[in-house]
Amino acid sequence: MSDSPAAPHAGAEHAAPSVDTPRFNAADVERQQDECLFQGFFRLERRTLRHRLFQGGWSAPVVREVHVRRDAVGVLLYDVSCDAVVLVEQIRAGALDDPSSPWKLEPVAGLIETGEDPAEVARREAIEEAGCEITELIELHTYYPSPGACSERVTLYCGLVDSRGVGGVHGLDEEHEDIQVHVLPFLKAWELLEAGRLDNAMCLIAFHWLARERASLRARR
Repeated sequence: MSDSPAAPHAGAEHAAPSVDTPRFNAADVERQQDECLFQGFFRLERRTLRHRLFQGGWSAPVVREVHVRRDAVGVLLYDVSCDAVVLVEQIRAGALDDPSSPWKLEPVAGLIETGEDPAEVARREAIEEAGCEITELIELHTYYPSPGACSERVTLYCGLVDSRGVGGVHGLDEEHEDIQVHVLPFLKAWELLEAGRLDNAMCLIAFHWLARERASLRARR
């Protein structure tokens, strides 16, 4: 690849850039080296790359450490008839220094194995973590939680369930899971969100979607 700056597009200094489609794609990145620094439950890589610049030409080599992990699903379980949500509570290693508590209230979530369908993973995790069978699954968004440092993409759903009789402690012993299940009225859960108790991205994104769509979901009863 040439290091010389590319010729600017005609009128580029005056034209507003478009955000409808990306200007660059994977072909505009030269991945010079991927070095594994650690391989455990997750993988840490040091990546050396060059990329095209918005004003033309190529960048100097850029070195970044990237947390490489499988993609994931999250599913906010919602009981339309009771206007209640089902959340799970468990200890989170990444939150050990949290000033309040490393035990977090979250939607059901799980990692996707190679070749798995995200929707099927969502249904499976709802049973394993919360003892809930999803009657209808609604896809909300697919997003990168932290693309500057992590390769993971999350597919987020709302799963409609019957929460009667739901509760207790769940999880797989072989995965060292100790998961307390909570069934909360939506308004109580929203109070917790506003108070900062629900402080993870899945909760925030899913609850804001549900706040917008809750009336229409309930009108379908």
